[in-house]
Amino acid sequence: MDALTDAALALLYPLRCAACGESSVERRAHAPACAACWAATDVFTGKETLCWKCGARSAAELPAEKWPDVRCRRCDAEHFTAARSVGAYQGALRASVLQLKHEPHIGAHLAGLLALAQARPPLDTATLIIPVPLHAERERERGFNQAAHLARTLSERTHLPLDEWSVVRAKHAERHRAGMDARARRETVEDAFKVVRPRLVAGHRVLLVDDVLTTGATVSSCAHALRLAGALDVFVLTLARAE
Repeated sequence: MDALTDAALALLYPLRCAACGESSVERRAHAPACAACWAATDVFTGKETLCWKCGARSAAELPAEKWPDVRCRRCDAEHFTAARSVGAYQGALRASVLQLKHEPHIGAHLAGLLALAQARPPLDTATLIIPVPLHAERERERGFNQAAHLARTLSERTHLPLDEWSVVRAKHAERHRAGMDARARRETVEDAFKVVRPRLVAGHRVLLVDDVLTTGATVSSCAHALRLAGALDVFVLTLARAE
């Protein structure tokens, strides 16, 4: 029945692939990208050797029992416990991130990939989901917080509790512009977050959700506030990782 519905919708209301701009999206669950673009996108399988802390790819190929010892050392100062992404910021995932900034819709395929990423170690020990908050002024401009939509979707899939209220963005930071280096990005989010309900996060292993991990400055700043409020661990999950 789903295949017939997809075929009928594709015929009556064709949806152009947001990744390649040429093909049509064959299945609505795969929106906003076509099957070919999803197949060509570097989606992580959980079998890659990564820096255990920040999730950066490692040139080494090691057995799974050695993965917790892998460190790139560039992320030593970050405040989060570990960060992972669904895949690389390219193709269908890039299209998904960009569309999510304008339209709060998350397809079933993307939601499934997000849940799969959370089910892998060490993120599978998380006990509470928190989205990276937008400043109230920025959220009014956009009309929604894309990280909150991702967090809600993940909570529905995993049945982990969701907290959208305990962390706020108290500092209206300058937008990250293309070409900003890591130091400039870090300065724009320094002390930007505040935990207003510390008793609700204390003792939890928090899963912090956002759309893209670039330098890690934003999630590290948010993780710092959560750790000061008593969170045992702060894990990070994003749709994509820019490398």
